Amino acid sequence: MVEGRTWTSFPSIRTDLRDTGADVVDQDVVVDGNSITSRSPDDLTVFCDTIVASFTSNSTQEEVMA
Repeated sequence: MVEGRTWTSFPSIRTDLRDTGADVVDQDVVVDGNSITSRSPDDLTVFCDTIVASFTSNSTQEEVMA
């Protein structure tokens, strides 16, 4: 599921994600396809804003599920 994807995460699991093939970056939120990830509860505001924006976009169901 993570191989070839770009994700961010809490520091303690970054190595595990890298080991499974993810490209891990240190950003507050990362959107990669239908996946939205964030680093920590400190990023909750921007994470929630990003989720709301993705739900309210003009994307079709097929695009969201891709």
